[in-house]
Amino acid sequence: MAAGKLTRVAAFTAAAFLLTSQPVLAQPQQNPGSGAVPPPVDMNRQLVTDTGAPPTNVTYTKKQVCINSLTDGKVELANKPWGQDTLRIDEAHQFATGKGQVVAVIDTGVRPHEYLKDRVIKGPDYVSKSADSTEDCDGHGTEVAGIIAADPKSAQIGFTGVAPDAKILAIRQSSEYYKGTREATSDNPNPQEESAGDLNTLAQAIRHAADDPSVTVINMSVDNCRPSDKPINDAEKDLQRMLRYAVDKNKVVVASAGNKGNVCTDPANGRDPNKPTFIITPPWFSDDVLSVAAIARNGSLADFSMQGPWLSVAGPGTEIISLDPSGQLANLTIDGGKRIPIQGTSFSAPYVAGLAALVRERFPNLKARDVMNRIKVTAQHPAAAGGHDPMVGYGMINPVAALTAMIPSESGIGPDKAVALPPDMPAINHKDWSAMNVALIGTGSGIGLLLLTLFVMHAVKRSRKQAGKTT
Repeated sequence: MAAGKLTRVAAFTAAAFLLTSQPVLAQPQQNPGSGAVPPPVDMNRQLVTDTGAPPTNVTYTKKQVCINSLTDGKVELANKPWGQDTLRIDEAHQFATGKGQVVAVIDTGVRPHEYLKDRVIKGPDYVSKSADSTEDCDGHGTEVAGIIAADPKSAQIGFTGVAPDAKILAIRQSSEYYKGTREATSDNPNPQEESAGDLNTLAQAIRHAADDPSVTVINMSVDNCRPSDKPINDAEKDLQRMLRYAVDKNKVVVASAGNKGNVCTDPANGRDPNKPTFIITPPWFSDDVLSVAAIARNGSLADFSMQGPWLSVAGPGTEIISLDPSGQLANLTIDGGKRIPIQGTSFSAPYVAGLAALVRERFPNLKARDVMNRIKVTAQHPAAAGGHDPMVGYGMINPVAALTAMIPSESGIGPDKAVALPPDMPAINHKDWSAMNVALIGTGSGIGLLLLTLFVMHAVKRSRKQAGKTT
C-alpha cells in the first residue's frame, strides 16, 4: 500500500504541511482502529529500516527556486513575538537554556542561520540525492528550528528561541518545492505528481532520531489527515510502532495537532469527541507523543487548529516571528505568491519541543515520559473534567512552572486517596430549651413584680396629693 503524501495546508500558510490520506483497498464493513483511541501498539511489528535516503519508488525533482527571503523588508528586529512574553521565556532562562540538548527537527531542512551559529547538525535527507538537509527551499524547517533554538543575543534584539543553547539535528523529510510521481501499482495504477514526503520516510526519520544517542527531543511539524471511516493502515501502524520505539529510547516526541485544510475541513472534528470525523497522525498516538494545539494572541483556540481527544497541550500559533532564510527575522510567509502572517500548529509544536529541551537540562534524570507528564501537569488547565478538553488538551504550556514545580509522582508520592463522605446530611441536633424557658419565665416574673411595685407607689403618691388638697 502506497504511503500518504505531503500536501500544502490550504488557507493560511505555504509553509505548513499536511500529509494526505493513503490509497486504501476495499475494506470490510467493520473499521477497527479509527475511533478516538487507536488500537494498541503491535510490539511484534518489525521496525522500519532507515535508509537515510529518498524512497526508491519515486524521484523528487526541484520544481521551483528555493526561497531566499520570506519577509517584505519591514520586520522590526527588536520585536518580541507575543508568545515569548506570554510564556515568560526570558524568565525561564534563569533555570535552563537547553545546554547539552539536541532537538531533531524532522521537517523541510534547516539552514545554518546566523542565529543558530554552529549548532545545526547535518542529518539525513529523504528528499534529494543531490543536496542535503541544510537546504531548506521552503523556509518552514528553519522557522521551526528558530523557535526552538535561535540565539540572536549578539544582535541585541528581543527575539530568542525557547532553548537558545540547544543544538538542532536537521532531518529533511518533506518539501513543497520538490515533486515527483510514484511508480504505478495495482493499488494506485494512475499516480499523480506529489510533493516530497510520505509516512514511510516520516517513520524512517523517527527511527534515525531515536537511534542517535545525542538526541533528547524530536519535533515533527507535519501531520497525516484522513477520514475516520477508514481503518488504520500499514503505514500508520509503522509510524505508531516507531513512536513507541522512540519513547522507549528515551526521546521526548512532539508533534503539531494539524490544521484545517483540503482534507481536514472541520477544525471541530465532529460534534462528539469520541467519534471524530478525521484521524490525525502522529497526534492520534498520544500515548507516545505530545500533540500541540495552537493558541491565538487573545488566548482562544486558533480557528485553524484541529481538535481531538488526543491533544496534549497548546502553544502560541499565530503572529509568529522566527528565522528568515535570508539571515534575518521573518514574520511573514509566502502563500500563492502573497505574503501572509506566519501561523499554524507547525509553530506551536516547537514551543513545546523547546520547553522539553529546557526540562531535560534541568532534570537530567527524568525519563521521556516523566518529562512529558511534567509539561502536561504544569500547563494552564482548561475548566473541564480532569483539566483536559479536546480543544487545547491540558492547556497552554507554562515553562516557568514546568521548570520549578514539585511533581509528587517524581518523588514516589502517590495520588491522594479518595475519602468516602456520608451520603446524608448529619442528624438535626435537638436543643434542650428548658434552661432558656426558666430564665425567660424568671425574667418575665421579675419585670411583672417591678411594674406592679411602680403602679402601687404611683397610686399611693396620687392618693396623698388628693388628701392634701381636701385638707
